[in-house]
Amino acid sequence: MLATIFRTGVLYIIVILCMRIMGKRQVGELQPGELVVTILISELASIPMQDLNRPVTNGLIAILVLVVLEIFLSFISLKCPPMKRLFSGKPSIVIHNGVVDQKMMKKLRITIDDLLEGLRQTGSFQIENVDYCIMETNGKLSVLQKKEATPPTRDDLNVHSPHTGMPVTVISDGKLQQAAFTAGALTKGQVDAALKQKHLKVEDVFLMTADGQQHFFIIQKER
Repeated sequence: MLATIFRTGVLYIIVILCMRIMGKRQVGELQPGELVVTILISELASIPMQDLNRPVTNGLIAILVLVVLEIFLSFISLKCPPMKRLFSGKPSIVIHNGVVDQKMMKKLRITIDDLLEGLRQTGSFQIENVDYCIMETNGKLSVLQKKEATPPTRDDLNVHSPHTGMPVTVISDGKLQQAAFTAGALTKGQVDAALKQKHLKVEDVFLMTADGQQHFFIIQKER
């Protein structure tokens, strides 16, 4: 029993580290080769867990070989675009200038229902409002709406606002986050002043964020 737990823990840590080495991607964004390697790693890791007579090193060596091969192929694809197209394919235009390319749909083996579902997932509920639709190599759709169907931007309305930058977390669950002060745009004194204005202490705050203009957003802890 202890041997099984130990093997499972070791292999779990190894698989997690291997996936970290391979790079950060969500499951839905994996390229075909990366998906295959992920499935193979999970299968190889399960064998030593199920059969205690097999050495852990057998599965470990096979996993490391797959990871090294994946990193090598990724490097080759980065340096040689034709190799990248060979392993990952290339994006395909499904809708061009508002016209659905039915030949491309047949080539990709997707139905009109698949296309409409993918458009809805991008927020495009009316196909007649789509100017371009591209199926990326990971199977997701990228959509460009027609100009007349696109909401007006601030530039279109001649509305100008200061750049606020990306908000940073200052307090999380009653704990001050020192990383918020590393950029130098925010000081401890400004945080204390904002808390004093709300009659709060650090431990009373569930979440506090600040943008580049020192605008604070505070959620108080529930009692």
